[in-house]
Amino acid sequence: MIEIKRENGIAVIHVDNPPMNVLCSELLMELHEALAPLEEDDELKAVIVTGKGRAFVAGADIKEMSEMSFDDAWNFVELGQGTLNRLEELPVPVIAAVNGFALGGGTELALACDIRIASETAKFGQPEVNLGVIPGFGGTQRLARCIGPGKAKELIYTGDIIDADKAYQIGLVQQLVRGYKLDDNGERLKDENGRPVQDNEPVLEAAMEMALKIAGKGPVAINNAKIAINEGLDLTLYEGLELEAELFSELFDTQDQKEGMNAFMEKRKPEFKGE
Repeated sequence: MIEIKRENGIAVIHVDNPPMNVLCSELLMELHEALAPLEEDDELKAVIVTGKGRAFVAGADIKEMSEMSFDDAWNFVELGQGTLNRLEELPVPVIAAVNGFALGGGTELALACDIRIASETAKFGQPEVNLGVIPGFGGTQRLARCIGPGKAKELIYTGDIIDADKAYQIGLVQQLVRGYKLDDNGERLKDENGRPVQDNEPVLEAAMEMALKIAGKGPVAINNAKIAINEGLDLTLYEGLELEAELFSELFDTQDQKEGMNAFMEKRKPEFKGE
């Protein structure tokens, strides 16, 4: 259900649980375990998360959840939160390449990533209230931090589903790309039922382009920037500034800082080694 491919220091995580890539306990455990070797991979520069088929992740497994007791639900949400926390805390940037539906747990999975690039086919939402529950994999916390508490409350209270354009407008998504196959005239190809044919390649290509761009920067600096932003969100401004100053200063003990500044003065491309 989880496939990981590596290329040029980039790990691409594919969620593959057809037909809609729902997050069941088995898949969450598989993803949690798959992240362990990525944490220790010194050659890793970035991670991309995407879905196979029509959906990024269409939500959690409602059939599985419908039979849960309080204790079952607690264990399930601990597994979900723990897995997404582990993804969020990877020392390298994580990019969500969102193709198709990203509902409930799918939006929460995307929110655990550093950057979200969406296909025009993408749909986002936290529709849990329609089932008599609330987001449990971090949606009430990360969504409010991402788009502000007012807009987060609107989406969570109403359970509304929004398209990629709206997600971009409110800051949930950082980049939009084409999501349908085109014919020679630039028109959308249709299947035998007259429906546009989804194309997942553009969003994955855009994510890979961004990942490779990031991979060319100083890896220690990227890691420190991620720490400063993520941890700073839970601090006061002045505590955050102190953290930033510490992380900034410690980079001057690295070879990457020497290489980066020397390369700039010598008008050449730096060769960072993550040291």
